[in-house]
Amino acid sequence: MNKIFRAGNFVFDLEAKTYVMGILNVTPDSFSDGNKWFGVDSAVAHAIEMQNDGADIIDIGAQSTRPGYIKISAKEELKRLVPVLMALKGKIFVPISVDTFYPEVAQEAIKYGVSIINDVSGFTSEKMLTIASKSDCGCVVMYDGKISNIKSFFETQVSKMQDKNIKKERICLDPGIGFGKNNMENIYIIKNFKKYLPNNFATLIAASKKSFIGMICGNPPVEQRLAGTIAAHTIAILNGANIIRVHDVKEAVQAAKIADAILKSNLEG
Repeated sequence: MNKIFRAGNFVFDLEAKTYVMGILNVTPDSFSDGNKWFGVDSAVAHAIEMQNDGADIIDIGAQSTRPGYIKISAKEELKRLVPVLMALKGKIFVPISVDTFYPEVAQEAIKYGVSIINDVSGFTSEKMLTIASKSDCGCVVMYDGKISNIKSFFETQVSKMQDKNIKKERICLDPGIGFGKNNMENIYIIKNFKKYLPNNFATLIAASKKSFIGMICGNPPVEQRLAGTIAAHTIAILNGANIIRVHDVKEAVQAAKIADAILKSNLEG
């Protein structure tokens, strides 16, 4: 049986292809596209555009987690999120993910058809674990910390989740590029992806337009970091990443297809 990632009624065959998660920030202050999709009509239009461009998942975040972000309440996060989820009903046919660290936001989002909980705090909250265990959602477990503790963190969290009867097919591991790591650590993780991410779980990489790309490329503006993003994600795919989380879906889909074709090629000279 092929390795899979299960999210509600959706099943991803991880040996078939690399999957593209399109980012939809309904925030005024996200580092790449803050305020661009902050409004129900523009958010819905962009979600549909990403779906048409080939996104396999739409990941909606109503709170920025950029460096130096200003934390908002769960109530304010839901105020931004719920109208968008309601407006997307019947328009989006790929799974929707909610990017949140608030258990109450995850719980409410599930009521509106969300299939994946993407938790930047890595399901360290007992309440978030309980909510996930009572649903059939996929769970993206992100690690926010130093490179030296990645493996032990994932071992601990996976054990806790399985104790809650969250099966491994519902668990996806994200090493947290740009979170609690310096630029060289981010690079090292992408180069050595398999060393830090166990092969028997779904894995996700989220390097899109982040500061380490800017640093290497002479600090171009965020909107000029697409080529660097594609390079980083392609190397991660070649090293075992199953899902790439991106701002630019059309270009990412094309890059992933090429990476997959190279990985699957077996012509002998």
